Amino acid sequence: MAEAGVTLFTLWFHFLPVTRRMVASGDLHTDKLQLHHLGARRRWSGREKHMLPILAEGAQELGVDLSAEQLERFQTYYEVLTDWAERVSLTAVKDEEGIQKRHFLESIALIPVLEEEGLSLTDKSLIDIGSGAGIPGIPLKIVDPTIKLTLVEAKQRKAEFLSALLKELEIDDVVVIPRRSEETAHNPIHREQYNFAAAKALAPLSTLIELTLPFLVMGGVLIAPKGKDTDKEVAEADVALETLKGAIRHVGPIPLADNKQKVVLVDKDLPTPARFPRRPGMPAKRPL
Repeated sequence: MAEAGVTLFTLWFHFLPVTRRMVASGDLHTDKLQLHHLGARRRWSGREKHMLPILAEGAQELGVDLSAEQLERFQTYYEVLTDWAERVSLTAVKDEEGIQKRHFLESIALIPVLEEEGLSLTDKSLIDIGSGAGIPGIPLKIVDPTIKLTLVEAKQRKAEFLSALLKELEIDDVVVIPRRSEETAHNPIHREQYNFAAAKALAPLSTLIELTLPFLVMGGVLIAPKGKDTDKEVAEADVALETLKGAIRHVGPIPLADNKQKVVLVDKDLPTPARFPRRPGMPAKRPL
Protein backbone atom coordinates (compact mmCIF):
# COMPACT_ATOMS: atom_id res chain seq x y z
CA MET A 1 0.00 0.00 0.00
CA ALA A 2 2.86 2.37 0.79
CA GLU A 3 4.36 1.83 -2.68
CA ALA A 4 0.97 2.45 -4.30
CA GLY A 5 0.60 5.67 -2.32
CA VAL A 6 4.00 6.89 -3.50
CA THR A 7 3.10 6.04 -7.10
CA LEU A 8 -0.18 7.97 -6.90
CA PHE A 9 1.60 10.98 -5.40
CA THR A 10 4.23 10.86 -8.14
CA LEU A 11 1.55 10.83 -10.85
CA TRP A 12 -0.35 13.68 -9.17
CA PHE A 13 2.80 15.76 -8.82
CA HIS A 14 3.81 15.08 -12.43
CA PHE A 15 0.55 16.40 -13.86
CA LEU A 16 0.09 19.37 -11.51
CA PRO A 17 0.13 22.56 -13.64
CA VAL A 18 3.46 24.36 -13.48
CA THR A 19 3.81 28.04 -14.21
CA ARG A 20 7.14 29.41 -15.31
CA ARG A 21 7.34 32.94 -14.01
CA MET A 22 9.69 35.27 -15.83
CA VAL A 23 10.64 38.27 -13.74
CA ALA A 24 12.94 41.05 -14.89
CA SER A 25 14.05 43.88 -12.66
CA GLY A 26 17.02 45.95 -13.76
CA ASP A 27 20.03 43.70 -13.95
CA LEU A 28 18.27 41.03 -11.88
CA HIS A 29 16.76 38.25 -13.98
CA THR A 30 15.24 35.10 -12.55
CA ASP A 31 13.42 32.19 -14.13
CA LYS A 32 11.49 30.67 -11.26
CA LEU A 33 9.27 27.61 -11.35
CA GLN A 34 6.14 27.89 -9.27
CA LEU A 35 3.44 25.31 -8.65
CA HIS A 36 -0.15 26.40 -8.46
CA HIS A 37 -3.58 25.04 -9.27
CA LEU A 38 -5.78 26.88 -11.73
CA GLY A 39 -7.97 24.02 -12.86
CA ALA A 40 -7.80 22.51 -16.32
CA ARG A 41 -5.58 24.24 -18.86
CA ARG A 42 -7.63 26.67 -20.90
CA ARG A 43 -7.56 26.27 -24.68
CA TRP A 44 -8.82 28.53 -27.42
CA SER A 45 -10.43 25.66 -29.36
CA GLY A 46 -13.87 24.42 -28.39
CA ARG A 47 -14.64 27.43 -26.21
CA GLU A 48 -18.25 28.52 -25.86
CA LYS A 49 -18.97 31.58 -27.99
CA HIS A 50 -20.74 34.85 -27.12
CA MET A 51 -19.03 35.14 -23.74
CA LEU A 52 -18.91 38.42 -21.79
CA PRO A 53 -21.65 40.12 -23.85
CA ILE A 54 -21.38 43.45 -21.99
CA LEU A 55 -17.72 43.64 -22.94
CA ALA A 56 -18.33 42.73 -26.59
CA GLU A 57 -21.14 45.26 -27.03
CA GLY A 58 -19.35 47.99 -25.11
CA ALA A 59 -16.16 47.58 -27.11
CA GLN A 60 -18.14 48.01 -30.33
CA GLU A 61 -19.62 51.24 -28.97
CA LEU A 62 -16.06 52.42 -28.37
CA GLY A 63 -15.10 51.59 -31.95
CA VAL A 64 -13.04 48.57 -30.93
CA ASP A 65 -13.94 45.31 -32.68
CA LEU A 66 -12.80 42.41 -30.52
CA SER A 67 -11.96 39.20 -32.36
CA ALA A 68 -13.14 35.80 -31.13
CA GLU A 69 -9.65 35.10 -29.79
CA GLN A 70 -9.55 38.42 -27.92
CA LEU A 71 -12.95 37.73 -26.36
CA GLU A 72 -11.75 34.28 -25.31
CA ARG A 73 -8.69 35.85 -23.72
CA PHE A 74 -10.88 38.23 -21.78
CA GLN A 75 -13.00 35.27 -20.68
CA THR A 76 -9.86 33.49 -19.47
CA TYR A 77 -8.80 36.71 -17.74
CA TYR A 78 -12.15 36.82 -15.92
CA GLU A 79 -11.88 33.16 -14.85
CA VAL A 80 -8.30 33.45 -13.57
CA LEU A 81 -9.02 36.75 -11.81
CA THR A 82 -12.08 35.44 -9.97
CA ASP A 83 -10.25 32.23 -9.06
CA TRP A 84 -7.26 34.03 -7.55
CA ALA A 85 -9.44 36.72 -5.93
CA GLU A 86 -10.75 34.06 -3.56
CA ARG A 87 -7.25 33.83 -2.03
CA VAL A 88 -5.52 37.12 -2.86
CA SER A 89 -6.87 40.65 -2.43
CA LEU A 90 -6.83 41.72 -6.08
CA THR A 91 -10.04 43.70 -6.58
CA ALA A 92 -13.14 44.87 -4.77
CA VAL A 93 -15.11 44.28 -7.98
CA LYS A 94 -15.81 40.54 -8.23
CA ASP A 95 -19.10 40.10 -10.11
CA GLU A 96 -19.09 39.35 -13.84
CA GLU A 97 -20.89 42.55 -14.87
CA GLY A 98 -18.66 44.73 -12.71
CA ILE A 99 -15.45 43.18 -14.01
CA GLN A 100 -16.60 43.63 -17.61
CA LYS A 101 -17.48 47.29 -17.03
CA ARG A 102 -15.03 48.58 -14.40
CA HIS A 103 -11.94 46.61 -15.35
CA PHE A 104 -12.17 45.62 -19.00
CA LEU A 105 -14.28 48.31 -20.68
CA GLU A 106 -12.90 51.24 -18.69
CA SER A 107 -9.41 50.11 -19.71
CA ILE A 108 -10.33 49.75 -23.39
CA ALA A 109 -12.10 53.14 -23.25
CA LEU A 110 -8.72 54.80 -22.72
CA ILE A 111 -7.86 54.07 -26.37
CA PRO A 112 -10.38 56.51 -27.93
CA VAL A 113 -9.47 59.13 -25.29
CA LEU A 114 -5.83 58.90 -26.37
CA GLU A 115 -6.79 58.97 -30.04
CA GLU A 116 -8.73 62.20 -29.53
CA GLU A 117 -5.51 63.68 -28.16
CA GLY A 118 -3.54 62.47 -31.19
CA LEU A 119 -1.87 59.71 -29.18
CA SER A 120 -1.53 55.99 -29.87
CA LEU A 121 -0.24 53.05 -27.83
CA THR A 122 0.59 51.03 -30.96
CA ASP A 123 4.24 49.93 -30.96
CA LYS A 124 4.85 52.08 -27.88
CA SER A 125 6.19 51.17 -24.43
CA LEU A 126 3.78 51.27 -21.48
CA ILE A 127 4.63 50.76 -17.82
CA ASP A 128 1.71 49.98 -15.48
CA ILE A 129 2.59 51.01 -11.92
CA GLY A 130 0.99 49.16 -8.99
CA SER A 131 -0.60 46.89 -11.55
CA GLY A 132 -2.46 44.69 -9.04
CA ALA A 133 -5.07 42.83 -11.10
CA GLY A 134 -3.35 43.93 -14.32
CA ILE A 135 -5.58 46.95 -14.89
CA PRO A 136 -5.35 48.80 -17.23
CA GLY A 137 -2.19 47.33 -18.79
CA ILE A 138 -3.27 43.78 -19.66
CA PRO A 139 -6.66 44.66 -21.22
CA LEU A 140 -4.86 47.23 -23.38
CA LYS A 141 -2.29 44.60 -24.36
CA ILE A 142 -5.04 42.12 -25.33
CA VAL A 143 -6.60 44.75 -27.61
CA ASP A 144 -3.26 45.92 -29.07
CA PRO A 145 -0.60 43.18 -28.92
CA THR A 146 2.07 45.56 -30.27
CA ILE A 147 2.23 47.40 -26.93
CA LYS A 148 5.54 46.81 -25.13
CA LEU A 149 4.14 46.29 -21.65
CA THR A 150 5.87 46.26 -18.27
CA LEU A 151 3.96 45.65 -15.02
CA VAL A 152 5.32 46.86 -11.67
CA GLU A 153 3.78 45.23 -8.60
CA ALA A 154 5.54 45.26 -5.23
CA LYS A 155 3.30 42.74 -3.48
CA GLN A 156 4.64 39.26 -4.12
CA ARG A 157 1.33 37.40 -4.35
CA LYS A 158 -0.09 39.94 -6.78
CA ALA A 159 3.06 39.70 -8.90
CA GLU A 160 2.64 35.91 -8.91
CA PHE A 161 -0.96 36.36 -10.06
CA LEU A 162 0.16 38.57 -12.94
CA SER A 163 2.73 36.01 -14.09
CA ALA A 164 0.21 33.16 -13.81
CA LEU A 165 -2.41 35.18 -15.68
CA LEU A 166 -0.04 36.01 -18.52
CA LYS A 167 0.84 32.34 -18.88
CA GLU A 168 -2.84 31.38 -19.06
CA LEU A 169 -3.40 34.11 -21.65
CA GLU A 170 -0.41 32.81 -23.64
CA ILE A 171 1.18 36.26 -23.64
CA ASP A 172 4.93 35.86 -23.30
CA ASP A 173 6.34 39.33 -24.06
CA VAL A 174 5.29 41.20 -20.90
CA VAL A 175 7.76 41.95 -18.10
CA VAL A 176 6.62 41.66 -14.47
CA ILE A 177 8.75 43.53 -11.91
CA PRO A 178 8.05 42.53 -8.27
CA ARG A 179 9.53 45.66 -6.70
CA ARG A 180 8.43 49.07 -5.48
CA SER A 181 8.15 51.76 -8.12
CA GLU A 182 10.29 54.15 -6.04
CA GLU A 183 13.21 51.72 -6.33
CA THR A 184 12.58 50.68 -9.92
CA ALA A 185 12.45 54.29 -11.14
CA HIS A 186 16.09 54.82 -10.11
CA ASN A 187 17.26 51.84 -12.16
CA PRO A 188 18.73 53.21 -15.44
CA ILE A 189 17.17 50.31 -17.34
CA HIS A 190 13.75 51.75 -16.52
CA ARG A 191 14.31 55.42 -15.78
CA GLU A 192 13.04 57.73 -18.54
CA GLN A 193 12.55 54.78 -20.91
CA TYR A 194 8.78 54.59 -21.47
CA ASN A 195 6.40 56.39 -23.83
CA PHE A 196 3.44 55.92 -21.49
CA ALA A 197 2.89 55.21 -17.80
CA ALA A 198 -0.44 54.16 -16.30
CA ALA A 199 -1.73 53.67 -12.77
CA LYS A 200 -5.26 53.05 -11.55
CA ALA A 201 -6.51 53.29 -7.96
CA LEU A 202 -2.94 53.62 -6.68
CA ALA A 203 -2.64 57.09 -5.10
CA PRO A 204 -3.82 60.71 -5.29
CA LEU A 205 -2.61 62.50 -8.41
CA SER A 206 0.16 64.49 -6.67
CA THR A 207 1.70 61.26 -5.35
CA LEU A 208 1.08 59.48 -8.64
CA ILE A 209 3.02 62.12 -10.56
CA GLU A 210 6.09 61.52 -8.41
CA LEU A 211 5.80 57.74 -8.77
CA THR A 212 5.31 57.68 -12.54
CA LEU A 213 6.92 60.63 -14.33
CA PRO A 214 10.49 59.41 -13.63
CA PHE A 215 9.75 56.42 -15.91
CA LEU A 216 8.73 58.57 -18.89
CA VAL A 217 10.81 59.81 -21.79
CA MET A 218 10.56 63.51 -22.60
CA GLY A 219 7.22 63.92 -24.32
CA GLY A 220 5.89 60.83 -22.56
CA VAL A 221 2.38 60.75 -21.10
CA LEU A 222 0.93 59.58 -17.79
CA ILE A 223 -2.51 57.95 -18.10
CA ALA A 224 -4.31 58.26 -14.77
CA PRO A 225 -7.89 56.96 -14.47
CA LYS A 226 -9.43 58.68 -11.45
CA GLY A 227 -12.69 58.75 -9.50
CA LYS A 228 -15.14 61.33 -8.21
CA ASP A 229 -12.43 63.49 -6.58
CA THR A 230 -10.57 64.07 -9.85
CA ASP A 231 -10.99 67.85 -9.98
CA LYS A 232 -9.84 68.23 -6.36
CA GLU A 233 -6.77 66.06 -7.02
CA VAL A 234 -5.88 68.07 -10.13
CA ALA A 235 -6.15 71.33 -8.17
CA GLU A 236 -3.81 69.95 -5.49
CA ALA A 237 -1.17 68.70 -7.95
CA ASP A 238 0.42 72.04 -8.89
CA VAL A 239 3.55 71.61 -6.76
CA ALA A 240 4.11 68.04 -7.95
CA LEU A 241 3.69 69.10 -11.58
CA GLU A 242 6.15 71.97 -11.23
CA THR A 243 8.69 69.86 -9.31
CA LEU A 244 8.50 66.80 -11.56
CA LYS A 245 8.34 68.84 -14.79
CA GLY A 246 4.88 67.80 -15.88
CA ALA A 247 1.80 69.54 -17.26
CA ILE A 248 -1.87 68.59 -17.36
CA ARG A 249 -2.80 67.73 -20.94
CA HIS A 250 -6.36 66.48 -20.56
CA VAL A 251 -9.04 65.91 -17.93
CA GLY A 252 -12.27 64.30 -19.06
CA PRO A 253 -14.77 61.49 -18.59
CA ILE A 254 -13.99 57.90 -19.47
CA PRO A 255 -16.40 56.86 -22.24
CA LEU A 256 -19.16 54.45 -21.13
CA ALA A 257 -18.18 54.76 -17.46
CA ASP A 258 -21.31 55.07 -15.34
CA ASN A 259 -19.67 56.01 -12.05
CA LYS A 260 -18.19 59.49 -12.67
CA GLN A 261 -14.83 58.02 -13.64
CA LYS A 262 -12.46 60.44 -15.37
CA VAL A 263 -9.02 60.16 -16.88
CA VAL A 264 -6.18 62.63 -16.43
CA LEU A 265 -3.37 62.81 -19.00
CA VAL A 266 -0.12 64.42 -17.88
CA ASP A 267 2.68 65.38 -20.29
CA LYS A 268 6.31 65.14 -19.22
CA ASP A 269 8.06 68.27 -20.49
CA LEU A 270 11.60 68.07 -19.06
CA PRO A 271 13.92 65.52 -17.39
CA THR A 272 12.96 64.46 -13.86
CA PRO A 273 15.28 65.81 -11.14
CA ALA A 274 17.61 62.99 -10.06
CA ARG A 275 16.40 62.85 -6.45
CA PHE A 276 12.86 61.82 -7.44
CA PRO A 277 11.07 59.68 -6.60
CA ARG A 278 12.00 59.88 -2.94
CA ARG A 279 12.66 56.75 -0.89
CA PRO A 280 9.90 54.11 -0.63
CA GLY A 281 6.84 55.36 1.21
CA MET A 282 7.75 59.05 1.22
CA PRO A 283 5.68 60.13 -1.81
CA ALA A 284 2.56 58.81 -0.06
CA LYS A 285 3.46 60.01 3.45
CA ARG A 286 4.54 63.50 2.40
CA PRO A 287 2.99 64.39 -0.96
CA LEU A 288 4.53 67.32 -2.80
